[in-house]
Amino acid sequence: MVSSNLHYDALSPELQKQILDDRRSGWVSPWRCPDDAALRRDPARDAATLWRPAFVRDVEKVLHSPYYNRYTDKTQVFSFYRNDDITRRALHVQLVSRIARNIGVALGLNPDLIEAVALGHDLGHTPFGHAGEEYLSSLLYHETGRRFNHNVHSVRVLDKLFYRNLSLQALDGILCHNGEFIHQGYKPAYRTDYSFSEFDRLVKACDRDESVIPGLVSNTLEGCVVRVSDMVAYLGKDRQDARRARLLQGDEPFSAERIGLENAEIINNVTVNLIENSYGKDSLRLDEKIVDEIRTAKQENYDLIYQNEKVASVYAENIQPMFEAVYYRLLDDLISDQRDSWVYRHHVYFVNNNRRYYIDTGDPANDYLTEEPNQIVTDYIASMTDDYFVDLYHFLFPDGKYGIRYVSYFDDER
Repeated sequence: MVSSNLHYDALSPELQKQILDDRRSGWVSPWRCPDDAALRRDPARDAATLWRPAFVRDVEKVLHSPYYNRYTDKTQVFSFYRNDDITRRALHVQLVSRIARNIGVALGLNPDLIEAVALGHDLGHTPFGHAGEEYLSSLLYHETGRRFNHNVHSVRVLDKLFYRNLSLQALDGILCHNGEFIHQGYKPAYRTDYSFSEFDRLVKACDRDESVIPGLVSNTLEGCVVRVSDMVAYLGKDRQDARRARLLQGDEPFSAERIGLENAEIINNVTVNLIENSYGKDSLRLDEKIVDEIRTAKQENYDLIYQNEKVASVYAENIQPMFEAVYYRLLDDLISDQRDSWVYRHHVYFVNNNRRYYIDTGDPANDYLTEEPNQIVTDYIASMTDDYFVDLYHFLFPDGKYGIRYVSYFDDER
């Protein structure tokens, strides 16, 4: 059962008074990224207006991305459950956005830039969550020597696959969002000479060597807020979902004291600590005790949830070989120019059609088919929802021996 001994920290009275006084005087953080700082590859397009400021335009570009709808059927953690109460990736990005906006507003930052980064940060995620990411990365590496990482691919979706002229600040925050790495402090690079050419070099470096990714630092404080909020959003929610999936019973040996054990506690207490330590400063800070407990909580989630045998075995025994079979079948279809293949009908033509709004698709150099076949297959698989991937596997391999038995709404798992 869930503990009834919940505790919720509050901002100190002194800081609350200071924030209220600062708001009355119109104060904003001197480290806030202003709308007029937005940089675009094509500055002649997407000019800010009174009712659509620069970063609001980025938010809307993400929302209207051809792949945004697909968040709805992409796994957050639990893939094999017919349960509408378990988080999908669509809800996760909304939670990240809400938490990050709350923090950003309290710190006097730009909530529109925060929202753009938060809503776009997982657009490059594969079906079946981090397991799918690992399998796709392994296949791509075997064929090309390059790795697949969802943060880098999220940038590719918005900046290359469907070029949408997003701001450098939004793309930078998306690239640097990886919430798997916890630190006590997050200080932006604040490079005044940061340019798209430098950003492109950084993206290429991540493609060549994924060890670059843990060292990524956003150039804006808004990007750093999203990075921390990503962790805050999933840490307790994954526990909540694990109970709904009956993987946990509520009496597991979770050990946190300061951040709490439940989702609502974790969100509140980490947020309060972050604001208390970061207000009026040029960086984000957390108490050392809070950081230690987040590390411990992440490890406990890993041991009790992510590596739970009921989940891990299905991935290894079914999803991984399905990824391999689908990958090489689609690659063969591309190389042999099978124009009736689904890689053309549902992907190549879809990409080219959606590129025409910003790219001259009449120019042969802009034809998506000029890209390397493994990249096209990777783009296609990464774009898939969980159900689409499973249906495609069974369509391509009607006698295939792999499959998934979903836990239905009516299965008695008690």
